[in-house]
Amino acid sequence: MTPKRLPSASLVLGVPAVGLAVAAAVGVAVGDGRTVVVSAAVPLVAALLAAVFAAAAALIVIARRRRRALVARTQIAARDAAAADHRRFLVRLDHELKNPITAIRAAVAASAESTPQLETIDAQTARLSRLVADLRKLSELQTADLEQSRVVVADLVADVVDAVRDAHGRDVTVTLPTAPWPLPDLLGDPDLLFVALFNVVANAAKYSDAGDVVELRGDEQRGTVVLDVADTGRGIPADEVDAVFDELARGSNARDRAGSGLGLALVRTIVDRHGGDVTVTSREGEGTRVRVTLPAAS
Repeated sequence: MTPKRLPSASLVLGVPAVGLAVAAAVGVAVGDGRTVVVSAAVPLVAALLAAVFAAAAALIVIARRRRRALVARTQIAARDAAAADHRRFLVRLDHELKNPITAIRAAVAASAESTPQLETIDAQTARLSRLVADLRKLSELQTADLEQSRVVVADLVADVVDAVRDAHGRDVTVTLPTAPWPLPDLLGDPDLLFVALFNVVANAAKYSDAGDVVELRGDEQRGTVVLDVADTGRGIPADEVDAVFDELARGSNARDRAGSGLGLALVRTIVDRHGGDVTVTSREGEGTRVRVTLPAAS
């Protein structure tokens, strides 16, 4: 393509020439394909200064780009190292707790008579055993290979809604577009995507009452599938919303319902592994919306 030519300029003084030279050098450094044609009578000293300033400007641009790239690589390396440390912690926790839990349950089972105290111990150690197993699964999920197949969103949603109805006895209002076309497919592990969406919808059912509304709405936005799960339940205290994706995190107003505090941590891990994003918006006493955004299959 013929480069775009700027109007020629006749210069007598050295200072404008320096300015044009610097501008031209910066333009080259940032990829500007235009050319500047200058007709000038410039003293030798001015020409040398122009060359020095041009070189300095180019070096500054290059140094800034390299610094930004280095900062980005450092941040990625720090996140990867933190994630690896976290996985090692979960594996060690599983190893350290497995044997004591097994020993306690065996001792309870071998007791000559059953008492309310022993039943409580057995129930709580069973709960702790499930918690440790869930932590181990969460750790393994962060590095496990994922199946990659096409997932029809309408089918996924139907399976989740049926499972929530069976588990919690709650109906979910579903709104998915059908015109001018349905939502595009997802690409990923069907079982894990089911687990993620089920956890979100089950939470909405669990932390709302029978008369409250639970809705699941779908949309397509710029190459992604957006699934909003909303309810008119108890909501989350404002100062606790940011922590809902942490392992073992449970809202202060949710202690009356059974749970491990790992559901949304599992959701975030699955969605992250599929290249998506999950966010929570909530108002205590009014309800909660969880938005899951996943890349559409090409």
